[in-house]
Amino acid sequence: MSLNIEHNQQTHRFEVHMDGHTGYLEYEKQSDEVLDFTHTIVPKELGGQGIGSQLVKHGLDYARDNNFKVIPSCSFVDAYMNKHQDYQSLRA
Repeated sequence: MSLNIEHNQQTHRFEVHMDGHTGYLEYEKQSDEVLDFTHTIVPKELGGQGIGSQLVKHGLDYARDNNFKVIPSCSFVDAYMNKHQDYQSLRA
């Protein structure tokens, strides 16, 4: 399933809107070079569809494409990075 993930720069979130619900990956910009991914939230109504993983992948790809390093404060992001070794080089 391909999702339409939006980058909401005002709220510092990557968001997906489905069936009246919003899932998101939230971040804090630590510097011009570092993003801290703090929370991955997927409402239970959207659970089990891989949305959290797609949000994290999108956020990590954004970080890579824009030359950011990443602090994975969110345990879900940290686990995703550990499982997908090609993102290890992004760790701050």
